[in-house]
Amino acid sequence: MRAAQDYELQGTYVPDYSEPTGLGWVTFATVMLGLAGIWNFVDGILAISTSHVYTGNSTFVFSDLNTWGWIVMILGIIEGLAALAILSGSEFARWFGIGAAGLNAIGQLMFIPVYPFWGLSMFAVDILIIYALSVYGGRRLRGAGV
Repeated sequence: MRAAQDYELQGTYVPDYSEPTGLGWVTFATVMLGLAGIWNFVDGILAISTSHVYTGNSTFVFSDLNTWGWIVMILGIIEGLAALAILSGSEFARWFGIGAAGLNAIGQLMFIPVYPFWGLSMFAVDILIIYALSVYGGRRLRGAGV
């Protein structure tokens, strides 16, 4: 019986590092930052306008639904700006996106009394955005190596 060591290799395999890895993850992070920014902006407007979409008797970490509407709307604007900045590909934009997603994750955890499942799903999206930008963004995406 012959083992794998008995066979000669027919060629050598050299991995191709010319194309950057993680482009899909960074694209996902950019799109999701933009969508989360739009969703937060709309959520903020709904909360500020005292729409009947949200529960009226929720207990918040601090303040009331109107204040959280402004906070979520501002977080949405920051996330939208971060998504646009990531398109430039700069290192500052990467860290700005990570910071915006981190702030939104904390904000969504505090917004859970209004919409629990929505807040948790937005938190999960923010964690994926942070992962994508921290692992695959920056110089590694531009092909300069780690």
